[in-house]
Amino acid sequence: MSTSVAVPDWIKRIADEERKRDAARLREEEIAARQSDLVRLNGRRLLDELRATITRDLEAFRSEFPADATRDVLLEAADSGGFVVRKLASPAVVLTVTPNLDAASMSCHFRFTLRSNLPPREDRVELVFAGDGAETLQVRHQGTGQVFATADALSEFLLVPVLTGRPR
Repeated sequence: MSTSVAVPDWIKRIADEERKRDAARLREEEIAARQSDLVRLNGRRLLDELRATITRDLEAFRSEFPADATRDVLLEAADSGGFVVRKLASPAVVLTVTPNLDAASMSCHFRFTLRSNLPPREDRVELVFAGDGAETLQVRHQGTGQVFATADALSEFLLVPVLTGRPR
């Protein structure tokens, strides 16, 4: 013999709310898994594309000043899988880009050595890989939310302080 108990409305309401939370959590986990797959599949390609774009942009800048050695800017590979951009002439600037594909991020460290005897100024920018809702990987500035949809846009963002010797 079983007896059925009427479920109070407030329990039904809480149960419905919990089901909605479970569904939302599952959607978030699915989005995170897709994002992780997207970074795993395209993160290295995006970094390679950025490095090629920066190389092109540095060559274009250098061609604007063919006889001016103070405008020389070097691009070097780094052990981290990233790269280093160096402008040695005063004001000297070093940009170090360090990717962390596991965390879907890039750390960009600017070091400005000014003409005076002041200590160097250092700026850090954290960039994260972000999906656009489809299957395209983009880069987003962690602090401002600015999205860089192309390697060209990200190259400009990173190189302007290096080429001008002026922090943002």
